[in-house]
Amino acid sequence: MMLVLGTMAQEARAANPNGELEALIGGIAAGSREDLAELYRRTRAAVYGLALSYLKNGAEAEDVAQDTFVKVWAAAPSYRPQGKPMAWLLTIARNLALGRLRTAARIQDLSEAQWSAFSIESDTLTADDRTVLAAALGRLSDEERHIVVLHAVCGLKHREIAQFLGLALPTVLSKYHRSLKKLKTILEGDDAQ
Repeated sequence: MMLVLGTMAQEARAANPNGELEALIGGIAAGSREDLAELYRRTRAAVYGLALSYLKNGAEAEDVAQDTFVKVWAAAPSYRPQGKPMAWLLTIARNLALGRLRTAARIQDLSEAQWSAFSIESDTLTADDRTVLAAALGRLSDEERHIVVLHAVCGLKHREIAQFLGLALPTVLSKYHRSLKKLKTILEGDDAQ
């Protein structure tokens, strides 16, 4: 399972080479719907995964993902290319997800059906793997889950996660490694049963 998380992170980074996302955002700022469609295609799994890690509800995460790209369309002209485009995009998604959490009265647990709807374009993750991974991630704290998802699913580097979450880099590193140990313990415990 740890190999799967590592592979997902590599795939996420490979899908978003530096410079290409900035060019797409520039095209969106100029009114290109094709560039918006391409940005969506390349980043939808990461945006949905981040929203899902906050909201724990597939339908709401899908709404936040869609709202994120609507907001990108409107905000692209004000994008400043000093930062990382993926961090900008995920900040929009995070803010929308947090806004939903503030207005929501209850948070639902993630069901197997909702997790399986999480479309990670990878042959390395089977439906059974997704079910096991969802259950294991559900046993982590919210912050631990966010760090693991941002690294393994969204492909962010640890220092980018630290900036994104407003945490110190050593804190992110220790929480990430502690989370992996917890996941390993959880998964080994499940294998023993």
